[in-house]
This record gives sequence, structure tokens and C-alpha cells, in this order.
Amino acid sequence: MDVTELWSQIAHWLGRHAPVTAAALRPPVRKPDFVELEGEFSVELPDELRALWICCGGTEGDVLADVLPPFYTPYGAHQALSAWRDHRKTWTAQWDRPACDYYAGSPGSSFHPSWIPIAGDGFADELVVDLRPGPLRGCVLEWEQEHAQVLRPEWQGITAMLADVHRALTDGAPAGHSYPTVTEDGRLDWQIR
Repeated sequence: MDVTELWSQIAHWLGRHAPVTAAALRPPVRKPDFVELEGEFSVELPDELRALWICCGGTEGDVLADVLPPFYTPYGAHQALSAWRDHRKTWTAQWDRPACDYYAGSPGSSFHPSWIPIAGDGFADELVVDLRPGPLRGCVLEWEQEHAQVLRPEWQGITAMLADVHRALTDGAPAGHSYPTVTEDGRLDWQIR
């Protein structure tokens, strides 16, 4: 399955099993202007990321919907751009020379301009798509704000991430180091084991 099919299947599962989480998700208000986004990000967006933002509009305001393990709410394109701009302000002194290795998937200890946020935890940690050059371009990293670092790729790409989430939801298997559960009030929750 591709990104659109996987997202659709995940949303369907959430609607049946975790309706409060499903209700928090929004479709995009309008199709994102990818030319404008690429101009601001100064990188070409991969097809997987474009597909995600065409079908996923994130959530309203500060509403959390932990769709992505272990506790991440997906961003729509405009939320991603806002988060990226916030990082640019925070990391102004190192924006042009981040403390990161050159190639995608390698560690870093300051935010890299080629990391595009795709989900957040409501505080400051995020999942980012790594658009630095190299064979792992497009991989998904976990940005840990408190430690100001990424360590290794969590998934090879958005399709792999969504496939892992879909498998976890439908089979009850782990996604990474997290297992899906549904709370009594109908929210998806990931338990770290």
C-alpha cells in the first residue's frame, strides 16, 4: 500500500476502534502549495510527504491525537511549516552550520534546516523527515528537544512508518517499541514496553 491507502486504512481503524482520536484528525483545508513550501524549506519535498499532506490536515489548534508511536500527533502542512519556522528562530545561531553530520539518517545535536517536522508530542519533541542528501534521504527521525538531538532513523520513510502503524493497529503487534491500546474513552494510546 502507498501513503494514501495506509492513511485511509489507519483513519478507518481509528473510526471503528478509537473514535475520539479519529474525530480529532482533520483533512487538509485545501491542497498544500508545494511550490511555496519548497521555496521556504529550500528542499524538494518527496512524494511520500506530499501524499501525506494531501490526505492529512493534522488536528485543530493544540488538540492531540497520538496516531504515531509512541505519542505523536500528525501535522498538516501548515502546522509543519509553523513548527519548522519555530526551529529556525530557536536555532538561528546554528541554522547555517548545524551540529549535524552531512548525510540523511546520521546523528545531530542541533536542528537541521533539512528536517521537516511531520508530527509533535504537544511539547517540543517531534518526528521529522530527513531531507539531507544520501541513501537514507526521506527517513523519519525523532527530534528530542530536551537533549537537542536525533540519533538514528526510526523508519526508512513515511510509507514504512504508516505501514508499521497499520500493522500494529490491525495485528496488535508493536510499532517500534510501542504497542497500541485504546482507552475506555476511545483514544488511541501507545504503551512503551
